[in-house]
Amino acid sequence: MSDNTILRMKNITKTFPGVKALSGVNFDLKAGEVHALLGENGAGKSTLIKVLGGIYHADGGEIEIDGKPVRIESVQDAEKNGIAIIHQELVLVPYMSVAENIFLGRELGNGPAVNLREQEKEAQAMLDKLGMPIDSRTLIKDLPIAQQQMVEITKAVSTNSRILVMDEPTSSISEKDVENLFGIMRDLTSHGVGIIYISHKMSELQDICDRVTVMRDGEYVGTKVVKETDRDELIAMMVGRQLTNYYERDFLDPGEEVLRVEHMNDNKRVFDVSFELKKGEIVGFAGLVGAGRSETMQAIFGLTPNSTGDVYINGKKVEIHSPTDAMKQGLVMVPENRKEQGLYLIQDVKYNTTIEVLDQFLKNFRVDNKKEAEITQKYIDMMSTKTPSHQQCIGNLSGGNQQKVLIGRWLASDPQILVLDEPTRGIDVGAKSEIYSIMNELVKKGVSIIMISSELPEIINMSDRVYVMAEGKIAGCIGHDELSQEAIMKLAAV
Repeated sequence: MSDNTILRMKNITKTFPGVKALSGVNFDLKAGEVHALLGENGAGKSTLIKVLGGIYHADGGEIEIDGKPVRIESVQDAEKNGIAIIHQELVLVPYMSVAENIFLGRELGNGPAVNLREQEKEAQAMLDKLGMPIDSRTLIKDLPIAQQQMVEITKAVSTNSRILVMDEPTSSISEKDVENLFGIMRDLTSHGVGIIYISHKMSELQDICDRVTVMRDGEYVGTKVVKETDRDELIAMMVGRQLTNYYERDFLDPGEEVLRVEHMNDNKRVFDVSFELKKGEIVGFAGLVGAGRSETMQAIFGLTPNSTGDVYINGKKVEIHSPTDAMKQGLVMVPENRKEQGLYLIQDVKYNTTIEVLDQFLKNFRVDNKKEAEITQKYIDMMSTKTPSHQQCIGNLSGGNQQKVLIGRWLASDPQILVLDEPTRGIDVGAKSEIYSIMNELVKKGVSIIMISSELPEIINMSDRVYVMAEGKIAGCIGHDELSQEAIMKLAAV
């Protein structure tokens, strides 16, 4: 690794109304290294990166590139200084093609005329070189979120930047794609590119990172060489305490069958899927991106028109043609993409918590405000959600707290079956541990959980059984005692 420091951020401060987001933060990056930036949601990581990227203007501090002070007051300033950022929340244009998104703002052509064919050709060459199995002519809206993430990565790499920021780049891609991404990162660093890597997946640090800087509550905590530290020390630095029982799970004997699915098809990505779920158990669904896990649950939940198959709840065949039908049967689902599919981002915590249980506090067109507040507070307390008040706009909460509110909303409807699609995607270790604890308590009370996850450690540590899917079909089922990454991947990689 080169000793050449290409970036220094000194004493960076940033204040928002009522909140000091950054307080004298220091960070440096060397050419040819991957430097991880760790911290819980709300620690200030994203704010620091937005200052570097010209999205926010720092209230104080200095930024140096190659030892020279620079002013970064816009995204254009950042790009001119060789900085590219892959944000956690994707910023692609859904009704444009992959190629158009990759070249957005730097289109190929003569004058105002854009050469679409040349863009598609160049974009396809980049995708192929990076091992991305995507057609450059495809509209972004037609790609699953994992492949949209790949497009963001391709777009950032294509700018030939010297400083590349990756904010949760592996949060929704498969193990195979993660290895591919790490190969790309190693190639970039071998050519002197410095990478700032933000991730909540502690297991990735040893694989790809050289140094790690930890932030907490908007402040710099410390920097460690990855090979000279361990997960326990880093977690203690992040949360300010030792985190015991990270995966909290009591494995009890499950009860009777509560859900049976037979021969489910959506004729696109789901083919003849059958499985069962028992009372008080967590059943994991594993598989590579595109295996059909989310699509299977969407079909069961009544979100997929023209799907076929039989669903039995408590031994009785039921007809589910819409989410409303599913909810009447005690079946609810927390979707993978909370911001697009789950949350009302301009509404407050109270609205997002109670929207599905209006009948509990709305009688004869009159709102029982006290009852609504009681419901909201109950699930804030249950989920340990950090929010200033019930009236806080949910868009202003951290990702982990948004996820807690979303799970709380569905728990308010008192479900017997809870489907969690990537429940800890993009949230910090503290919030993950809390969600695992909540899942454990729910199954002890008799709730049955289906968990889709791309994180094999949480699938292995939290599941009673795991169904592995490949190419839209069930490839096999593995009991808890036989679970391992190797056993899962042997079935997933057909």
